[in-house]
Amino acid sequence: MTLGRLVTADGEVFEGRSVGVEGVRVGEAVFNTSMTGYQEVLSDPSYAGQVVVMTSPHIGNYGVSSYDDQALRPAARGLIVRSLSRRHSNWRAEGTLAGYLRSHEMVAIADLDTRRLTRHLRDRGAMPVAIGAGVDKEELIRRAAQAPRMEGQDLATGVSTPHPYRIDPQGEARGRVVAIDLGMKRDIGRQLAARGLEVQVLPAACTAQDILDLDPTGVFLTNGPGDPEPLQHNIETVRSLLGRVPVFGICLGHQVIGLALGASTFKLPFGHHGGNHPVRRLADGRVEITAQNHGFAVDLWPLTGREMPERVGLAGPELLPRAVTGDFGEVRPTHQNLNDGTLEGLECLDIPALSVQYHPEAAPGPHDALGLFDDFLALMGLETEAEDA
Repeated sequence: MTLGRLVTADGEVFEGRSVGVEGVRVGEAVFNTSMTGYQEVLSDPSYAGQVVVMTSPHIGNYGVSSYDDQALRPAARGLIVRSLSRRHSNWRAEGTLAGYLRSHEMVAIADLDTRRLTRHLRDRGAMPVAIGAGVDKEELIRRAAQAPRMEGQDLATGVSTPHPYRIDPQGEARGRVVAIDLGMKRDIGRQLAARGLEVQVLPAACTAQDILDLDPTGVFLTNGPGDPEPLQHNIETVRSLLGRVPVFGICLGHQVIGLALGASTFKLPFGHHGGNHPVRRLADGRVEITAQNHGFAVDLWPLTGREMPERVGLAGPELLPRAVTGDFGEVRPTHQNLNDGTLEGLECLDIPALSVQYHPEAAPGPHDALGLFDDFLALMGLETEAEDA
């Protein structure tokens, strides 16, 4: 057995058993509360720069399948679990999680006290860590203390596609969507294509003119990792598109749209990571269970000239402004996180644009929010009769 260790930036040491490759990896530790979907989590580009701590105690029992990969290779810096299944049982499985970790040269640790680590991150906030196997503790302590924080890092450019590519629609094409790839998951393309949309995926460095030259029916801003504020190029690109073409953004794309509208963003204490986050639709009070992965949130209050009110008791709609006015007209909050009251969605009332903070494609689930892709169709003036992927 090879000893594996995790050391936090504030000096806490956690020990377990190495189940990946030897070496050192550095990143921000975040805990994910999903009970399934570990392969989708590891391969989600939104996890670039992060070490994922799974709170569910037993991971790996259904193995891995290449269809479930959300990118060509895992984006997460490392994986921490309490118990790694020694066997897998699933007719779709093509191998074990342990084999997947080693084949992608990931540092991973099992038999670590994830409950203690999660409580530490909950109380102290997400923080840089160093994880390693086959290296001494002093080296990990040094690397953890020197690790950069997530604030100010442009991680989206590093996971964006280097070249444009096309996803063909299923059946007859009903429209063309240009997706600005800030860290796009494969299932996003599948959901759009299933609705008869041709998807032209462009690198994060694309310009507004590159997009308009493709004569899009709509523009989609994808999920992605890191701090949105360094993405000034993308923010300006979106400002050039707003009002000229329908725009829909999710996750990091939502934050970029918020900044383009004149709002601000801030770092959450430990972020939202998992497939069980309750979100209230403000229009009718309906609650959806959503898949989320983000460490930053949009704040609309600066557009009112007032500060965000302090939360007292349960999170309620009073924590969000009813509506704000910016350079592109009136903007209204549409969704709210029921755990902490933060903004989870917005819509522009004077131009065709909307966004949500979570992942409507989910992958692997839940699927409560799949209807948002149909809302995008309606925003583009298209019928919404196509079946979900």
